[in-house]
Amino acid sequence: MEPAAAKAKPQGRLLLSTQLDAKDELEEKLERCVGIVQGLTNGLSEREANDALTANVCKGQQQHEEVCLGLFTLSLTDAAQAQRCYRDLTLLNRDGMNVILVKINQILMEKFLKLHDVPRTQLVWLVRELVKSGVIGADGVVMTLLKQIAGGDISTKNLWLAENVLDILLDQKEWVLKSGMLIAMSVYTYLRLIVDHGTPNLLILRQKEVDYCISMLREKFMDCLIIGRDLVRLLQNVARIPEMDLVWKDLLHNPVALSPQFTGLLQLLTARTSRKFLACRLTPDMETKLLFMTSRVRFGQQKRYQDWFQRQYLSTAESQSLRCDLIRYICGVVHPSNEVLSSDILPRWAIIGWLLTTCTSNVAASNAKLALFYDWLFFNPEKDSIMNIEPAILVMHHSMKPHPAITATLLDFMCRIIPHFFPPLETQVRQGVFNSLTFIMEKRVLAHLAPLFDNPKLDRELRSMLRERFPEFCSSPSPPTEVKMEEASSLEMDNHVLDKEEACYDSTEAAFSDDEEEVNNKGKKREFRFHPIKEAVIEEPADITPWIDQLDDTMKEKVLQLQKSSDTDTQCEVMQEIVDLILEEDFDTEQMSGLASCLSELFKDHFRGDVLPEEITEESLEESVCKPVCLVFRNLVTMQEDNSGFSVLLDMLAELYQKQPKIGYHLLYYLKASKAANGKMMLYESFAQATALGDLHTCLMMDMKACQEDDVRLLCYLTPSIYSEFPDETLRSGELLNMIVAVIDSTQLQELMCHVMMGTLVMFRKDSVLNILIQSLDWETFEQYSTWQLFLAHSIPLETIIPILQHLKYKEHPEALSCLLLQLRREKPSEEMVKMVLSRPCHPEDQFTTSILRHWASKYDDTLSEHIKAQLIKNNNQPRKRQR
Repeated sequence: MEPAAAKAKPQGRLLLSTQLDAKDELEEKLERCVGIVQGLTNGLSEREANDALTANVCKGQQQHEEVCLGLFTLSLTDAAQAQRCYRDLTLLNRDGMNVILVKINQILMEKFLKLHDVPRTQLVWLVRELVKSGVIGADGVVMTLLKQIAGGDISTKNLWLAENVLDILLDQKEWVLKSGMLIAMSVYTYLRLIVDHGTPNLLILRQKEVDYCISMLREKFMDCLIIGRDLVRLLQNVARIPEMDLVWKDLLHNPVALSPQFTGLLQLLTARTSRKFLACRLTPDMETKLLFMTSRVRFGQQKRYQDWFQRQYLSTAESQSLRCDLIRYICGVVHPSNEVLSSDILPRWAIIGWLLTTCTSNVAASNAKLALFYDWLFFNPEKDSIMNIEPAILVMHHSMKPHPAITATLLDFMCRIIPHFFPPLETQVRQGVFNSLTFIMEKRVLAHLAPLFDNPKLDRELRSMLRERFPEFCSSPSPPTEVKMEEASSLEMDNHVLDKEEACYDSTEAAFSDDEEEVNNKGKKREFRFHPIKEAVIEEPADITPWIDQLDDTMKEKVLQLQKSSDTDTQCEVMQEIVDLILEEDFDTEQMSGLASCLSELFKDHFRGDVLPEEITEESLEESVCKPVCLVFRNLVTMQEDNSGFSVLLDMLAELYQKQPKIGYHLLYYLKASKAANGKMMLYESFAQATALGDLHTCLMMDMKACQEDDVRLLCYLTPSIYSEFPDETLRSGELLNMIVAVIDSTQLQELMCHVMMGTLVMFRKDSVLNILIQSLDWETFEQYSTWQLFLAHSIPLETIIPILQHLKYKEHPEALSCLLLQLRREKPSEEMVKMVLSRPCHPEDQFTTSILRHWASKYDDTLSEHIKAQLIKNNNQPRKRQR
């Protein structure tokens, strides 16, 4: 066994981390610099310390950087010393604070979410000090800080950041006015945030934001003008605020009041918004995840990533406003290369379709459609890009067959926006939409528009409106059949080879769900969305040609040897040799992506079919984990976590995970089934941290979801270990429980109940069981009954969950009521139980209260009468003498 001291990893003062996280390189470097500063100054007076640091700084560039970063880190981690450290920094620095500005930008872009509370507060304080000192380049840091303020997020931390950055801008207004780009970026940011801050408790903050924006628009309108047409979109969203209404009216009717050089609304609307403004409304983490989806995720495998993104950023009511930011970013910033466009990577239109169909608010849906078509309205082929208008036409085209309602609502919006956007500019808007459609055909995004505009799946009124608005595009030289993408010319839009995508999208697996009006058996409308595509099992030889040349000669030889081998033992030997090459010190990590692609292709058969043996014995389990891909798992299990090769192998596994998402639950199976991995289940947490997701809960839920979709037996086999090893991730919500009860049958339910009774499985705990049972009220009937059976198998007192009665309605929740009724029948009534039962709303058809009271009256009449009397006395307002 390792000594206890070796297991405990000291928590860094800068970044949050777990025991399994590798030491962050940046934090390690900064702590080393702190050590150097403290080594130079320990035991010295303030003047002597200053002399020692000055002497060290003069030795060279490296010493200068070390001292500056040491003082910088101390100012972040020790608020008491911060002022003195900053003073010393200003005296000792020799490069105009450039080394500090670079490091702040790095932390903001890469580490901000991981900062402890004190360093986060101190970082904003330090930026304020840099601005006060007028440091050249501080405006760039403030713009990076603005990017960290998330839209659609009214959490305490986000509001704190928004207010503190605004205070810097207001306090240092004279400094702000010197930077035109900072003026434009801050106005764009706070105009967008005002929409989120409309609740009564946020009105003071909103007023400060309104005052700031109006001040900048009035005093520096020409600097704000560089934003382009999206400035109009943001102002339109806040125009109902009285002070903003005055600016809005000047913009429409009296432009010279804003600036003598401003000629009017058309000047703004014809200017394309720069990418930097569209990108500034996504946090670095959002941007990374979105770019990952549009460059690495295959079409058909996107659901797990969309579900993660939805949970992380789009799960609250206020987050609806973020959809517009995401759509504008996808249209205006994410412009894939020809290589990506012609591949099976998730296309932009599919993500936008998902964002549109998951809107839960009519206002948000309308704003999202406007965001999608915004570049169409004043499109100029000479200034604007085809990539900005391509997603809208492709969403409509690909939705026509599987879900015509989506296409219809977008076509209807396109027609109606022309006269209604701004009546005085109706002619220009009509021309902009006409230019867009013409350019779409010129660039062969679609071969012809008639199959879209004159499709029999559209209702007669809409088709008539389209013929009236766009007669030029409604006549086809051929019958309206399926439109095929033709090979495009060699500009931004060429190489749209969509045969594979169209075939996928037309199948039931790759489409939106059935008509949105369809109602399921719970009486609730079914959510319509893109569904993942199930792989068709086609036995084809592995083709590693696209990636093999990315490997060096030694690695290429081994991979080709692996490809030629058909015997499992030989493949395992070769795979071990490949692992040994990866662990060598001179291994070039740049070839890791190519190697992962080769291994994913070579091992694709290993990820098909059932993983768990039919008959579960020690021998069959060991045999099932003797596959070449398991060699990576085995090597990880046998290595110490502080071994340098451990992180390299984890990176390799994370790269493989991007190519083959099933690797996640295969690792979980190996850690459970293999004797060699006994007690090493927490290795999965290190793996989760190494993936692009970087989060244990997200990674675990995605892998269990993938397991649920592929192999229910394996899901049930893994369940006890997952719940026992990761209680914080599994017991705090009903997410995993819902996955399980959605697919198990009655036999598997009984097996899980036996595990609970034997103490090998705990699926509920007192502090979260009530919330989980409340969540389950929206699940299907069998799912709810299974949940209650599993709950009753636990020894949790019924009083823990009795408050659920407040949420139960007799017509909507019969499953929960019937289970609760049978359980209450076995219990002796307590005062809390009686109180909850009596508090239920009275309805002539709801027999729950009368039936349980009658049962208790027949068995516990004295106890029941005492509890009822207690309730009557508590709720009686009469004087105490008359209460009897």
